[in-house]
Amino acid sequence: QVQLVESGGGLVQAGGSLRLSCSASGRTFSSYAMGWFRQSPGKERECVAAISSSGGSTYYTDSVKGRFTISRDNAKNTVYLQMNSLKPEDTAVYYCAAHPYAIATMKGEYDYWGQGTQVTVSS
Repeated sequence: QVQLVESGGGLVQAGGSLRLSCSASGRTFSSYAMGWFRQSPGKERECVAAISSSGGSTYYTDSVKGRFTISRDNAKNTVYLQMNSLKPEDTAVYYCAAHPYAIATMKGEYDYWGQGTQVTVSS
């Protein structure tokens, strides 16, 4: 069982930055691949970034490449999403999720989810 708690969301102007954090409970955090997803009203939940259990492999959806960076600190049981050059279209609820095997990008592959944190980017 893994419990996930996101933090760091908020309101920011276009071009600004935010860093999301996701803290995980449990002693096996380092064995889970982690993902950051987002969902805005009327849209499907999409994977914006994912990272392998060791941190050696990462994935980014095309719309955030070069702007977002996913990282993890296994000693702190935490995964981060650094978001720079934010755009209004980045506005969404952001969720972190845990997957017990290799890096994954499909929401159905993830077993554990946080409650989400709202990110709003004003123009």
